[in-house]
Amino acid sequence: MRNNGDVRVVVAMSGGVDSSVAAALLLEQGYQVIGMMMRLWSEEPFGGGIHNRCCTPDQMADARRIAARLGIPFYVLDTKAVFRNTVVEFFINQHRQGVTPNPCLECNRQIRFHFLLENALSLDADYLATGHYARVSRGEDGRYVLKKAADAHKDQSYVLSVLGQEQLARTLFPVGDFTKPEVREIAARAGLPTASKKDSQDLCFVGDNNYRRFLADHAPEVMQPGPIVRKNGQIIGQHAGLPNYTIGQRKGLGLNSHEPLYVIAMNPFRNALVVGTADELGQKALTAGRVNWVSGEIPREPFRAEVKIRYKAHPVPAWVEPLPDARVRVCFDEPLRDITPGQGAVVYDDDIVLGGGVIERPAD
Repeated sequence: MRNNGDVRVVVAMSGGVDSSVAAALLLEQGYQVIGMMMRLWSEEPFGGGIHNRCCTPDQMADARRIAARLGIPFYVLDTKAVFRNTVVEFFINQHRQGVTPNPCLECNRQIRFHFLLENALSLDADYLATGHYARVSRGEDGRYVLKKAADAHKDQSYVLSVLGQEQLARTLFPVGDFTKPEVREIAARAGLPTASKKDSQDLCFVGDNNYRRFLADHAPEVMQPGPIVRKNGQIIGQHAGLPNYTIGQRKGLGLNSHEPLYVIAMNPFRNALVVGTADELGQKALTAGRVNWVSGEIPREPFRAEVKIRYKAHPVPAWVEPLPDARVRVCFDEPLRDITPGQGAVVYDDDIVLGGGVIERPAD
């Protein structure tokens, strides 16, 4: 068995407290640690400059200081082109299709655990470590298991549901067994200047945090006004561009109606916003595509599980039925009001992530 001192780990550093503590913990455990930060795409500077929130000059400087304090090598990886061509284009194209994407899922699928992992392995690293709040273990059958974090409030297993056995075999989540307050305490004890640094939770490539402005600049066609309609096609108003709305939204529709109306669907082919009553909003089933099963094995029969349909949602009981072509049908015990195409549908067995896919549509 190899000693930790013979094991090299590349830590994806962001200049934040979580990745800083991940590096510090691995050093304490005797690993050879290398810090690596990705330089991601951002818009051309204007009005004082816009930077990707994951790699602003301050973030980059903080990551360098942490690496220097820990005494580890530090590299910056130019990821601008591949990030622009995958994550940013994905975000724009999904809006063109009238859906609400989760770019963090795509970033983990294409960037962190593919592009960055490959670059880590090119440095003869054995593992890539990140500051994600999640846990990995190995089952009795030898397969790797992805689990929720110890801190339920910070758990990020939802956006890691794209990982499979190949990635999990090479991935470490050092802070997954700790709560956020504990991570900050570890940082403070280690004298890390990021101990009290605030978390960043916005779309990283939208520097001013205004995704509507971003889409208007980069895909103006998706922000064109169009009709607001009922399910029967009756036009009852006009919307200001489909990306301005989300499934389940009630306020801000500008409609006069004797009963509350909610956004229940978007029709990009007609550029139409579909609204209906609360009864029309609730759905008991969905289909999802691009499904990844963490174990690498597709279940053969429908099974009971809990399914989470948004990052901040609670998992709810459902029947899960695998379908051909990496798809799945999910039937919930109770109707859900906010099934949103483009978001992830992630399947759990208690604290274990079984897999996940991208919601295509509610199903009858």
